[in-house]
Amino acid sequence: QVQLVESGGGLVQAGGYLRLSCAASGRTFSSYAMGWFRQAPGKEREFVAGINWSGSRIYYADSVKGRFTISRDNAKNTVYLQMNSLKPEDTAVYYCAARHGSYGVFTSEYAYWGQGTQVTVSS
Repeated sequence: QVQLVESGGGLVQAGGYLRLSCAASGRTFSSYAMGWFRQAPGKEREFVAGINWSGSRIYYADSVKGRFTISRDNAKNTVYLQMNSLKPEDTAVYYCAARHGSYGVFTSEYAYWGQGTQVTVSS
């Protein structure tokens, strides 16, 4: 089992940047694929980015490709989401999630979730 805690959210102007972090407990972090999801008010939770256990396979939603970068540091039990060129439509609660095996793009594929961190982008 793994526990996840996100941090780094906040209020930023359009065009700005934020770096989210997700710290995981447990000694088997490197065995998990990790994903970032987001949920805007009144909308379903959606996939943002995923990374496999080693960082060798990465996948992004089309809406963030070229602006967001997912990475991980297994020595620090942490996964990151660097968000550049932020837009008002990026406003959401951002969640990190963990699963065994390769990364997935559906919420149902992930067994473990953090509590989320709010990202607000003003226009």
